[in-house]
Amino acid sequence: MSDSEELSYDQKVKFCSIIANPLADEKLCKRVLKVAKKASKRKAIRRGVKEVVKALRKNSKGICVLAGDISPIDVLTHIPIVCEDHNVAYVYVPSKEELGASALSKRPTSCMLLLPSPPKGGDDSEEQKEYLEAYKDLEKRIKAVAPVF
Repeated sequence: MSDSEELSYDQKVKFCSIIANPLADEKLCKRVLKVAKKASKRKAIRRGVKEVVKALRKNSKGICVLAGDISPIDVLTHIPIVCEDHNVAYVYVPSKEELGASALSKRPTSCMLLLPSPPKGGDDSEEQKEYLEAYKDLEKRIKAVAPVF
């Protein structure tokens, strides 16, 4: 398979780990990646395992997005537990490459935390209000698919 061929959602899901639950369906996945792109433009994002865990331990609120095709998956297995302890919504997406691209990075990303607003005082513009509305809608949809314990 060449680089120019794009894998379908179903093909990407085949590469996901068995513990990638809740896995976003195709529609939710597109929405998550779109909001991640908006968050990245506003610098309202924490990217990578170390940064995400650090932000969660400091009681940052947000949406945690994890890649389901990380190998070995053991590098991510503690993050959902930390998210549940801090009442942070989390969801898996099938591809680490798409997750990295949505964060406006050329590198694949294993996980990211989408923040409701930039940590260093955001502007009160129309774009910020639009992002916050999309963020809240996404958070509601992710909490609907989250497992209840």
